[in-house]
Amino acid sequence: MEQLNIWAVLVAALSTFLIGGLWYSPAVFGKAWMRENGFTEESMKGSNMVKIFGLAFFLAVISAINLAMFMGPENKPEMGALWGFLAGFGWVATFVGTHYLFERKSFTLFLINAGYSVVALTIMGVIIAAWK
Repeated sequence: MEQLNIWAVLVAALSTFLIGGLWYSPAVFGKAWMRENGFTEESMKGSNMVKIFGLAFFLAVISAINLAMFMGPENKPEMGALWGFLAGFGWVATFVGTHYLFERKSFTLFLINAGYSVVALTIMGVIIAAWK
């Protein structure tokens, strides 16, 4: 744990918000994501966004710490990208896919959510490796 660069971890965690903000925006996948979840603009109102964003950041920090520990002393951004991609595709997407199969969720929703995880973890890996 003492080898972790806390600033790299925090920036990597914050990057998930920037990526997610774009990924789930109406200009990219936001409309399809809402449709596939059965959400409407009205149903999205009234959510406790402080709680949602606060917990999402907490979870992103855990992910960044886990990825940094998994990567070890790696300091090449291209290898960070590879490790992040492998974590996103090899672990997150495959487990999300399994959940979606049993929950009978759409393949479109799987591609949107798993795709975000793969991209976000790949970028996190670049940040963590580059900042060591």
